[in-house]
Amino acid sequence: MKGRGLFQLYQNLLNRRPYLVQAVQTGTLMAAGDIISQTLIENKSLKQADYMRTLKFSSIGFFVGGPALRVWYGLLNRYIGSSGKSVTLKKVFVDQFVFAPNFLFLLLVAVGSMQGKNVEGIKKDIEANYLDVLTTNYYIWPFVQLVNFYYIPLQYQVLVVQSVALFWNTYLSWKTNRKRLIE
Repeated sequence: MKGRGLFQLYQNLLNRRPYLVQAVQTGTLMAAGDIISQTLIENKSLKQADYMRTLKFSSIGFFVGGPALRVWYGLLNRYIGSSGKSVTLKKVFVDQFVFAPNFLFLLLVAVGSMQGKNVEGIKKDIEANYLDVLTTNYYIWPFVQLVNFYYIPLQYQVLVVQSVALFWNTYLSWKTNRKRLIE
């Protein structure tokens, strides 16, 4: 199957099952980010990789990230609009100052929970990582979202974000597992 046929298949699936497709693609790209983190940053071989960690990180994308992004982008489109420069700027502002801080907090809680940490351990992780993750978010995502909201049709916005997020997920995986690597 050639690239065009593959894209057509993707479009058909996306039209029929948007939440499922975006959950699968988000989970898959989070898994890929974790594997990249383990092999390229943490210098593990594929045999040494912690695949349970990958599965847990991926499940956050499948059950939380993909569905949340799909709903969020739909809400932005519905209540702010779908096109235009001022609409794009409003969407980026709301996305970065309402959604991003809350979603990143939820993500850190989910990662800590998946790592089996108690409430105190999760609080410590949030204290250690939240501001760094949020600050790094502001270096990357406003620019990505400007392009995404201005040029990309709604049904492809999660895909665009998740393509960039492959690198973001690698960073998040490294950041949220860094202390575990030292211990």
